[in-house]
Amino acid sequence: MKLTKTILWVPTFALMLNACADSASINQQSASSYRQTINQARTKGVLDTTSVTAKRIHTVFNKMVPYANAENQTGQPFHWQMSVIKSKELNAWAMPGGKMAFYTGLVDALQLTNDEIATVIGHEMAHALKEHGKKKVNMGQFTDVLAQVSHIALSTAIGSDGSAMVVGLTKDWALDKPYSRSNETEADEVGLMLMAKSGFNPQAAPRVWEKMQRASSGNQSVLAALSSTHPNDAERQQNLLRLMPQAMALYNASKK
Repeated sequence: MKLTKTILWVPTFALMLNACADSASINQQSASSYRQTINQARTKGVLDTTSVTAKRIHTVFNKMVPYANAENQTGQPFHWQMSVIKSKELNAWAMPGGKMAFYTGLVDALQLTNDEIATVIGHEMAHALKEHGKKKVNMGQFTDVLAQVSHIALSTAIGSDGSAMVVGLTKDWALDKPYSRSNETEADEVGLMLMAKSGFNPQAAPRVWEKMQRASSGNQSVLAALSSTHPNDAERQQNLLRLMPQAMALYNASKK
């Protein structure tokens, strides 16, 4: 019954968002969607505010926020917010305006260091800062993606009975409907510089994608979807290494 209500709510929100396509309205509607999503997660007991993993994620996030604000050229102030979701899913996402979520499985399963956590956070912050959601081919596609983000968190909150739906929706958001290759590459690059300015070692960035590749190595359908919409592992690492001297200069400057 609760899931049915969620499904009915999504088209209504999509219509509201379609009616207001400017950045300020998109950010406002995203914030409203985010509040509902996180409130549902809290009600279901999957909002993590106390674990060691959650505290690490928040510590890294809070350190990066001032630097992200300095990079904001959207003309709209971001009210950054991070929520940590208890889930085995290897996922993290950012909505327009800086509303973010990080799943504990990404840290725990891949044994991410703080520098590696910063890589993921920087990448997702970059998507928001560059307004990649707004730049989808049309607003209809954007509202669909935004609705899927909410569905993922809500489905995660349902529990084991909804596990098949969680997997399906996560695949839909993370693999089948991701940003374009150019947007993913831009997020890699902007995120790399952002983490370096924030005092996190950018040399950790290539390791994250290596770990993600290994974690996905047993799932050929996942790899096929990734290859169609994301830079492949070799391209991504090569690009990061190309930018590493510049990123390391920023990192070293942050330590002085």
